[in-house]
Amino acid sequence: MKFFLFPVFLLSSLMAFSQEADSVVYEEPVFVEEESNDIEETFLSTRVVNGHSVETLRKGTLEFRVEHKFGDAAGTDGGIHTLYGLDNATDIRIGFEYGVSDNFMIGFGRCRGAIAPNKSLLDGFLKYRILRQKRKGMPISLSAVGASTYTYMKRSTLATDVAYFSNNGKLNDLYRFAYSAQLNFARKFGKKLSLAVMPTLTWRNYVAAEDQNLLFSLGSSITYFMNTKTSISLEYYNNFNEFNMRTGFKNSLSVSVDWMTFGHNFKIFFTNSAGIGETQFINYTDTDWLKGQFRIGFCIGRKYMKE
Repeated sequence: MKFFLFPVFLLSSLMAFSQEADSVVYEEPVFVEEESNDIEETFLSTRVVNGHSVETLRKGTLEFRVEHKFGDAAGTDGGIHTLYGLDNATDIRIGFEYGVSDNFMIGFGRCRGAIAPNKSLLDGFLKYRILRQKRKGMPISLSAVGASTYTYMKRSTLATDVAYFSNNGKLNDLYRFAYSAQLNFARKFGKKLSLAVMPTLTWRNYVAAEDQNLLFSLGSSITYFMNTKTSISLEYYNNFNEFNMRTGFKNSLSVSVDWMTFGHNFKIFFTNSAGIGETQFINYTDTDWLKGQFRIGFCIGRKYMKE
């Protein structure tokens, strides 16, 4: 059980560091909630950990994001010989996201991909904030997210592989697409606590014979604000898929620490999922926390705002 000491030590260090976050000289402007009926910053960024949060970028804001997941921290593929997974990488994403309006944003990016048939991925999404929680009146916030991925990986030479992208010998590039649709319900309680539930559908155009194209999952998250610039989050996605349960796939479980500085969002997290994006981490998580098959990851977001 020694491998559990590593994430506990790192998260404890980050929490201690966060106590001084409010004293940073260069900070983004703080929105004073008392001046508005709207509840601001239910979450610190547009993501909770792996999945989307209810937040959208403000109009005219461009965000450049770099996301990285390392290898297993422990277990058979981790330990000191891989520096607890830091020698390896399971997935990497570079993306740009833009606030078209205060309630509507778009984004696109490129992922390395964790496992076939999900290598060399292009992704894009649309996100619209339907409801905004208010101090008086609306009790929740609600966003809708639609996303798609396309793999341009080299086709497998084995006709039995899903990555061969064919049916009865007929090649079809439509099999390279996967999609997700999500409703994101969230509520902030006071200044310290935010809760969210995220019912999600994913659809893969082509899967193995015993698999299911359509998968329903229910995400949930809890976020605690240590101060106005730092929060800690727990995120869990429960899948309702007989194939996943029968073949050893796992539900995604993640914990993160987020903090903000001037123009930047930083996220350090631990998760058992290897892929990035809903069509990846929901469908293809096959590693187990209890076996040490979790990994550290990070995300850095840099915002460029209109003056």
